[in-house]
Amino acid sequence: MSPANTPSVNAIFTCLFTVFLFIHFMSNAQNKQTHYLALGDSYTIGEGVAEEDRWPVMLAHLLDMAPPTIIAKTGWTTDELQAAINKAKPDTNYDLVSLLIGVNNQYRGYDPEVYQKEFAALLQQAISFAGNDPNHVFVVSIPDYGVTLFAAEKNPRKISEEIDVYNRINKKITEAVGVQYFDITPISRKAAHDESLLAEDQLHPSGKMYRIWVESFIEEVRAMMTKNK
Repeated sequence: MSPANTPSVNAIFTCLFTVFLFIHFMSNAQNKQTHYLALGDSYTIGEGVAEEDRWPVMLAHLLDMAPPTIIAKTGWTTDELQAAINKAKPDTNYDLVSLLIGVNNQYRGYDPEVYQKEFAALLQQAISFAGNDPNHVFVVSIPDYGVTLFAAEKNPRKISEEIDVYNRINKKITEAVGVQYFDITPISRKAAHDESLLAEDQLHPSGKMYRIWVESFIEEVRAMMTKNK
């Protein structure tokens, strides 16, 4: 290479500096990316739907957040979710935390007073995972599976009434500690007249219903994310 074609020191420095700025920018962007923890049961893990149709995944995507950390499993009751949390030991610096739990307590015929105590404890933990800031936590009400074909021969009216009891409990506890509460139960009841809102098992919500849930509260969650922690 002739001297005329040899890169100057300034050109090399400029190139290296540009690379440094890019790496620094990407590192900061990653560090500043918001992180979301979703706690729950089959409704949170999205039983019967693809991963991208889970409502916490949809919510995180629409808000340009990192993929959510999900601690949830089909069939879990409040005590089983508690045991899983104790095992997972989540961080305490999440930007957003959600909680949706209780349907399996009702399904198994557990005492609502036990649910009241265990839900309150879970909610306090959810707040601690958000840096002890209740403004970055929200609770989603329990859907009413009493309107599904699965429940057609299981006393649907009784199921719906008991779901209402559980939701009154979790709503009262949620509002008492200043946490946002999203009531999606009326949306879930639309499945009585629209089978497209249910997954193939005719029990759990479809991706279509989950999207309606997210659309119903995304602006409130967006506003929550603008509040300083």
